[in-house]
Amino acid sequence: MNQFFLRIGRWLGLGGALGLHSGQQVVVPSRGLVDDQITGGAELALQISTVWRCVELLSKIISTLPLFVYRNMPNGQRDLARGHPLYLLFHDNPNARMTPADFWAAMIVNWLMRGNAYARIDRNDKGEAMALWPLPADQVTPYLMDTGELAYVYLVDARQFVLLEQDVLHIRDHGNGVTGLSRVDFMGAALTEAVRAQAQATRTFKNGDKPAGLLFVDRVLTDEQRKILRRNFQEIAEGAESRLFVLEANMKYEPVSLTPDEVQLLSTRQFGVEELCRWFGVPPVLVGHSNVTAWGTGIEQIMDGFYKLTVRPSLVQIEQAIKKRVLTVVERAQFTVEFSFDALLRANATARYDLYAKGVQNGIVTRNECRQLETLPPMPGGDVLTAQVNLVPIQMLGQTPRPGVTNVPQDPVAQ
Repeated sequence: MNQFFLRIGRWLGLGGALGLHSGQQVVVPSRGLVDDQITGGAELALQISTVWRCVELLSKIISTLPLFVYRNMPNGQRDLARGHPLYLLFHDNPNARMTPADFWAAMIVNWLMRGNAYARIDRNDKGEAMALWPLPADQVTPYLMDTGELAYVYLVDARQFVLLEQDVLHIRDHGNGVTGLSRVDFMGAALTEAVRAQAQATRTFKNGDKPAGLLFVDRVLTDEQRKILRRNFQEIAEGAESRLFVLEANMKYEPVSLTPDEVQLLSTRQFGVEELCRWFGVPPVLVGHSNVTAWGTGIEQIMDGFYKLTVRPSLVQIEQAIKKRVLTVVERAQFTVEFSFDALLRANATARYDLYAKGVQNGIVTRNECRQLETLPPMPGGDVLTAQVNLVPIQMLGQTPRPGVTNVPQDPVAQ
């Protein structure tokens, strides 16, 4: 039946979740990967510890990165636009109720689970953004109008509100360019496997890890005797406590069910962790997967790849959505909005100071600029660019200039 409606939809030009058509947009797959797929939405998915940790990890990393607004200068340089309303909006106060971390955490959770994150934009008389209010993705329905513009229907308290495209910050995951695909719906088969493995493990331990079995007797029993034996010795297979049972009259008990090791329940659950991590682009070691080397050789390369292949592309998508949806046409030419990815080095003092040393030694930054990043006061003489000279022509050995010396002999080779 689903295939029938899918073919009808393609014939009508709807194209499914990746198709482009007017009206309400489709963000879920036309059919599930398995016939008896469990559906429960984001609430069910977040009850799986791997999904929770992946969402928590990505949302906390992105939401705690400072978002700066830079003023573009005529000479190609840019300066922090401290004091400008845009800077205060993104860096300090997105709305009257939330901190920046609260706001972006709510946006990222919706984006990761539903493929779309929405925020209502409050603007002043000049059209400038004054506040951003996140909207639950499950309560927003995007519509593509015949004019090519998007409208958003927000349902809350049994009332509908229509928001125009310029009044909504829409961060979309990959999809058809109009809306993002709902990740939690497309990963339904993997979630079904994880849910059933979790349920099987719960049932196994609920019964005290005891398999079912057969009770043999040496004579034919009446129906009443079978009921009595089944009632008296049922706890052998299903009891939650270990007890000593005495079998009389040559009775013999033999388990017949497979143990968890035999059905590879543990291996299934371990594979489920890796499978769910793929959906979020998170290395399994970062969610505490016990089947990989934890915090040992190669972890820095793993983290570096995670930042480059997962976190950084996500930041670029958010930055571009902000510039297109929140900033006015005039502001786009004057300002740049950008996350400070270097803030991730705050947790690694060794890498941070190594970067400072290389910058100072190669004349890229001054010592006071590095001290400012460490919230340290400037020092006299620290605003001068310096370079460490290690390689000089042999004819100039001993002639390296010292501080305060301006009369330096010319390089005879250069002459």
